[in-house]
Amino acid sequence: MLLTLIPADDAASLRFGLLTSSSFKSIDPTHCHAAAHPKDISGAVSFSIQDKAADGDEASKPSTVSIGDASTRYLRRLVGSASDYLGKKVTSAVITVPTNFSDKHREALSKAANDAGIEVLQLISDPVAAVLAYDARVESDEGKDKMIVVADLGGTRSDVAVIASRGGMYTILATVHDFEFAGVHLDDALMEHFAKEFTKKHSADPRTNPRSLAKLRQEAESTKKALSLGTNAQFSVESLADGIDFSTTINRIRYEMVGRKVFEGFNRLVESVVKKAGLDVLDIDEVIMCGGTSHTPRIANNLRAIFPETTQILAPATSATAINPSELLARGAALQASLIQEYEAVDIEQSTHPCVTTVKHITNAIGVVATGPNGEQVFTPIMQAETAVPARRIVHVDAPKLGGDVLVNVVEGGTHIKVTKPEPKAKAVANGDDDDSDDDSEEEEEEDKREKIWKIGKPLAEAGIKGVKKGAKVEITINVAADLSVTVTAREIGGKGGVRGTLAAP
Repeated sequence: MLLTLIPADDAASLRFGLLTSSSFKSIDPTHCHAAAHPKDISGAVSFSIQDKAADGDEASKPSTVSIGDASTRYLRRLVGSASDYLGKKVTSAVITVPTNFSDKHREALSKAANDAGIEVLQLISDPVAAVLAYDARVESDEGKDKMIVVADLGGTRSDVAVIASRGGMYTILATVHDFEFAGVHLDDALMEHFAKEFTKKHSADPRTNPRSLAKLRQEAESTKKALSLGTNAQFSVESLADGIDFSTTINRIRYEMVGRKVFEGFNRLVESVVKKAGLDVLDIDEVIMCGGTSHTPRIANNLRAIFPETTQILAPATSATAINPSELLARGAALQASLIQEYEAVDIEQSTHPCVTTVKHITNAIGVVATGPNGEQVFTPIMQAETAVPARRIVHVDAPKLGGDVLVNVVEGGTHIKVTKPEPKAKAVANGDDDDSDDDSEEEEEEDKREKIWKIGKPLAEAGIKGVKKGAKVEITINVAADLSVTVTAREIGGKGGVRGTLAAP
């Protein structure tokens, strides 16, 4: 058995997946203007197509193909290409799907894959595949608890999600789906720019002719890709309109000005999903960029300005170790396939059943309280909020330098954002030279300082350990069961005995 990926977020396959179980009235045919137009056949989405004739054969007559059949044809062609490349027949696949796929969408996509001769081992969410691709790298710290934003910016839609990664388990906290800001809208902005420039020079509008419009769109997309790699690009179209050839150049700065509204839209999408998850940008540890549009440097640079310096922006423009955004979902699904390929279909189905994957989470962090250098109470988290249960965490803390009895306070904790206003600067003393206009220029006002602060919440348990040796360490184990009961164990490392207690579920 050979495993591969068929990413359902590809522009064509995604639309097929969404349309397969949708009625004709519910679809948006906007992006089908350059291809076969969808038709209403008994309320279902269908296409009228004509198969390409082989050399020497007569062309076939037009035929009506349902969206399910079109999806099957697409998948069969994709698998055929993969089989030819590998030299082995592909029989199974892990497929990634958007988070807003309904059960009907998933069933329809699985049926299309089965009709194409592909066994679907598992359907996994796009953002989870992206996180998995990064966590599987040798240099990654997979077990570290972190909050991740996955921005999947495609050609015709954008999907952004917030994921809590807790010990290698992923929980999707919030998602946003948008069709107003995507790669095609950057193409539109460039098309509008070049069309106006052509009209200004030649008094002819290429947007009024379908053929000219198609040439304009094709070259605009190529120019966009070129500007993702370099700082300048050539825009050249033969016989753009009225038989007039058109050639001009554009630099990246001008491109970013032309697409400013679209770039700002991407910023708002990311900020909105963080807010929807009930978080602040200071809570985010990583931002993963995936999808073809994520190659655009301005998008990653804008996000770097939105998030704090401690947040890692994983994109080609901001990280030398970033994975190709266009291949990210493929890598994640392939890794998942490698993990489950030896399992039987029944085992995979049972392990992915909602009763297994839908579990409770703790709403607040759990940790211990220690005394800071200035005598203040300091909260140290051991188990972060949004951790799926059952879960266990173990930490080692330093005992008092002189040893003796140790009291361990286990409490819940939360975070809040502390905003510090900048101190007002004293006004400069006038030097009597009223003609010097340079002295009148005001310095830029400093921004408010924002920082995340832990606050101590509800006390859960106290554990006392007697006679701890000088310079020893204390091991604290927190175990939260599936019913949310909490068991705390504290012991001296290398010592005898320990303390153990259980707090019943609320």
